[in-house]
Amino acid sequence: MSAFELNKKFKTIAPVRLFVSSFLLVIIIGTVLLMLPISARSGQPTSFVDSLFTTVSATCVTGLVAFDTWTHWNDFGQAVILLLIQVGGLGIITLTTGFTLLVRRRLGLRDMQLAMENTSGDASQISHLVRIILTFTLTCEAIGALLLMIRFVPQFGLYGIWISVFIAVSAFCNAGFDILGFKWKDGSLIGYVDDPLVSNVVAVLIIIGGLGFIVTADVYRAKVEPILHRRKPTHLGLHSSIVILMTIFLLVIGTALFLLAEYGNTLKDLNFFGKLNASFFQSASARTAGFASVNIAEEHDISKLLTVLLMFIGASPASTGGGIKTTTAVVLASTVISVIRGHEDTVLFKRRIDKSIVYRALAIVSVALLVVLIATAVILTTNEQEISTIDALFESVSAFATVGLTAGITQELNDISKIVLSITMFIGRVGPVSLGLAIAGIGRKNRRSGAILPEGKVIVG
Repeated sequence: MSAFELNKKFKTIAPVRLFVSSFLLVIIIGTVLLMLPISARSGQPTSFVDSLFTTVSATCVTGLVAFDTWTHWNDFGQAVILLLIQVGGLGIITLTTGFTLLVRRRLGLRDMQLAMENTSGDASQISHLVRIILTFTLTCEAIGALLLMIRFVPQFGLYGIWISVFIAVSAFCNAGFDILGFKWKDGSLIGYVDDPLVSNVVAVLIIIGGLGFIVTADVYRAKVEPILHRRKPTHLGLHSSIVILMTIFLLVIGTALFLLAEYGNTLKDLNFFGKLNASFFQSASARTAGFASVNIAEEHDISKLLTVLLMFIGASPASTGGGIKTTTAVVLASTVISVIRGHEDTVLFKRRIDKSIVYRALAIVSVALLVVLIATAVILTTNEQEISTIDALFESVSAFATVGLTAGITQELNDISKIVLSITMFIGRVGPVSLGLAIAGIGRKNRRSGAILPEGKVIVG
């Protein structure tokens, strides 16, 4: 097959398939690199399953690990993981689109289609959006790293620079990986639970990364750009308003409930300010970041259940986070309220939400629940050691929502569970609907879209 024919065939592939395939390609490359002896601190090859699990976790910005990142991986292995996190957080298509803009200064139609699939952006604004995404991401990560250096460089010398960069990128991309295993193995940020500088910088990076690039661009266009050009700021779009309000709501509710549930348990050794700060951090981290400032395994079951709910909702669309997304939860809640009130359509902020969006939200939640239940069942039935149902559910939701928090059972799981969780993480990162379209090949124009079908009568409720 000639290069021309290959290029022609490539152009016929649906953008959603290329989007999903880009993650698969990165996972394959990352797995091979982490399997090599030069990636491990011991100088020995790492097993395929453990390398695959770590690669999927990093690329899907999850944070679940088969073993402590610093203890097992050397500097090269850690650099590979950090690169996977950055590529996975932004998406390889966003990165290649940004490179195309840098070289050619413009995008072709195909480039725009791919970028739209990856960022959920509008075609007319996609070039501007990609520039904002890359600039904003690198700026936030750089500022976060510099602030973390204030704490880590005095403590760890020049190595503190690498720690700061690694954690800043991991936090903004909502990945949850850390390289502090030389100080406390598998401890995440527990040692900094009462350090407002580290915990708050990481929490802010998590929140900003989880808002979504569409919101970032909207805030810039509506609020920042007008001020720079001495114009009057405009209103944010409906999507951005929903995301910001829902994010604030979840942060406040999560902080309050975690504080109440763990006040005399995992937070008992902290003063009130420390308890409040740790509760806020856990509320932010549970929304798909995976850093922990308390021992999750020692939490009450009700706290784990609260975390499961926060993880399942997750971050916002076109962000570095996972979950069913904040807007999906809002659309479904609004649909329920609208039905109860007798409305024909879903009404949100005095706006009618198109039925196709409601159907997509229902599909996302339905598939998400199915995937989580299957993963939970596999963990409960295939492992020899006894694992509680809440811990198995916690691990499964953490994987699907690409969070990375664990109740301490990840490293005890067998290969079957790790492979199933890897698939769960992948589905959660690319999105269940996008993956379904890619597999079914419906990403292209639906040939039967104009068909008129007879109405079916079904009684529900």
